[in-house]
Formats: sequence, structure tokens, C-alpha cells
Amino acid sequence: MKIAVIGPTYPFRGGLAHYTTLLVHHLRQKHQVDFYSYWRQYPQWLFPGNAASDPSETKLIEACERTIDPMNPLTWWKTANQIVKAKPDLILLQWWTPFWLPLLFAVARAARRAQIPIIYLCHQFIEPDSGMAEWLLTREGLRLGDGLIVVTEEEFAIARRTFPKKPIKAGHLPLFDGFTQSNISQEAARKLLGLDSSVSLLLFFGFVRRYKGLPYLLEALSQLPDSVHLLIAGEFWENEQHYRDLIQQKGLEKRILLHNRYIRNEELEPYFAAANALVLPYLSGSQSAVGTLALHYGLPIIATNVGGLAETVLDGETGLIVPPADSTALATALRRFFAENLEPKLRSNIKGQRDHLSWAALISVIEELSNELLADKPTKRV
Repeated sequence: MKIAVIGPTYPFRGGLAHYTTLLVHHLRQKHQVDFYSYWRQYPQWLFPGNAASDPSETKLIEACERTIDPMNPLTWWKTANQIVKAKPDLILLQWWTPFWLPLLFAVARAARRAQIPIIYLCHQFIEPDSGMAEWLLTREGLRLGDGLIVVTEEEFAIARRTFPKKPIKAGHLPLFDGFTQSNISQEAARKLLGLDSSVSLLLFFGFVRRYKGLPYLLEALSQLPDSVHLLIAGEFWENEQHYRDLIQQKGLEKRILLHNRYIRNEELEPYFAAANALVLPYLSGSQSAVGTLALHYGLPIIATNVGGLAETVLDGETGLIVPPADSTALATALRRFFAENLEPKLRSNIKGQRDHLSWAALISVIEELSNELLADKPTKRV
């Protein structure tokens, strides 16, 4: 099958660029894929983090055509026409923010004329901390697709109610398996990062944003023994001093290490190898690329029951699930994790979950939906 894919890739940084690159890589093992990406992404007011290129020496790269400038509508239509001229069997678009709606409209309009079906891979319907206005834009944007693949049971139900005539499949966020895994020991990883080998270590990883609930983790940590430490690794998209003040107020200065920077690809494994568990104290959201990265490295996860986290992190099997915005419940789960020595059991169980969360499993879902749409040409839209 010939497939056209649009999305971010290197030199852009972050989970979406990694996801798109790995998606194309795995699709190309079975299909012919034309990959279209951007010259640049968001304006600064939408991207408060460091907009510099990914500084990693070990890069995730797939050949692509950089034809899209989000600020130049001419490039949207030029890309749409280029895709149609190449006559793909299918176009794969991704949805995670309405910012890309004008581009997606241009591509969908050209595809409609050429009767090329479109599948949306939906990372999330609306961004965390967003409201009804964004959902209205999302709904109009997703109408442009012929079929949808979603990553949570909640969004599957929403999509079925909103688009009752549209084919919808339940997918998943696959393990981010494109990164080095040398099986470095926990002791060696801590030595590399300058960490105490004798403490119990929790990891909070990735961009620090309000919806990720870090203050609740700090409060939970203050309820735990002094032997439990926390490593916070990732860029702050909020005021770092606010968090430093919270740390000081709770007397946690000696138990927390801050690495406020983008963690390069070749540095990832030591962070996950050094920790006993990853903590995702999210207040909202759909899924977590950090979570699937942790599972790739075999690290147990303590997460809140928001979005699809409880579908990826199986309570009592590959991690523990707690209510959101409840630091006491989080502290109780963390206390249990260490008191009952759950780490070995959870690590062992993670190995059995890899096939379920593989790229091959997601591509099978894409192929199944594609076959339905191609068998039903000319495409039908709601």
C-alpha cells in the first residue's frame, strides 16, 4: 500500500516528532511511504519551551520532504497537490492541536476531490487545560477524515457519539523503541548521573507543565521517609522558581535533584535505569509518551487515573494507579511500592506487555481500517 504521512520529525524535539518518525520507520517495513514534514513548527507564543533543534547526537531520522511552513498558506496547498499527484492509496494525518487545522483542511479538500481516503491518528482530542472552544474546532477538524484511530476508551466513546457513521478504531500509543538500550545497571546509571546509590529513587520526566501535577508529587514526597528521593528531568514550561520555592517550603532540598534541560536521546536510558519507578501525577491528558518510554526500558510506573493512563499502566501488574490531585493517595501508593518491594514483580510483568503495545499492533489497526475504507470507495463522509 502507498501511504502519505504528514507530521513533525527531526530536527524538531519532543514526543510527537519521535512518534511520527518511528511511525514512518515501522510503516516503511511493509508499505511505501511518502513522508511530508515542516520547515518550522509553532510560533513562540504556542511553544514556551526551547525551540532550538534537537541537540541529540543519536538522532531519529527518516527521509522526508520538508514542504510545509505553517505561516505560509501557499505551502499547504502546494503540499496537498503534491500528495494528490503522487496518488497514494491512503493519507495518514495526525490530530493533537487545532493549530494545524488550516493545513489539514487544505489536504483534506484535495484528497476529497481525488477520492483518497484519510485516516486521523488522534493523539488527543483537545490539549490538556483546554476547554469547549477547542473541542468545537477539533470536531470540525475530525469531520474531514474518513476514519479515526483513537488511543483511549474515553475518546473512543466520544468519537462514536460524535461521528456515528464514521469508522473508528481503538489504537494505542506504542512503546518508543527507537532509543538505545544497553541494559546499563542501576548502580552504573546512578554513578553516571551523580546520584546516591543507596536511596530509593523516583523519576519525574519530560516537560514540566501545569497539567502534569508536579506539586502533588512534591507534597506526596514530603509524606515519605527521607530515604526516598526524586529526580526531575526535563525543561520547565512554567516558572522554575515557583517549584524551587515549593521544594524549599516542604524541606525537600536535599531529596530532589533538578535537571532543567532537554534530555538528549543518547542520555535517556541512564535516567530510566537509575530510577526505581516513574511517577506520572497528571491532572488531565490523554496518554503519555514518557510512560511508553518507561515501559520500553522496563521501568514500573505510578500514575493517576486520567485519560488512558490506566489502560497502559495496569494497576498492580505493571504499575500502580491512584486518583488525580490526591497527594495523600499518591503517597500511600508510593509507600506501598517500596514497603512491599513491588519493583521486581512489576518489571517482570512489563516484559509480557510489549507485544500489546508494539508498533506492529498499531500498524495492523491502520491496515484494518484502511482496507475497510478502500473497499468502500468512493469514500463516504458525515
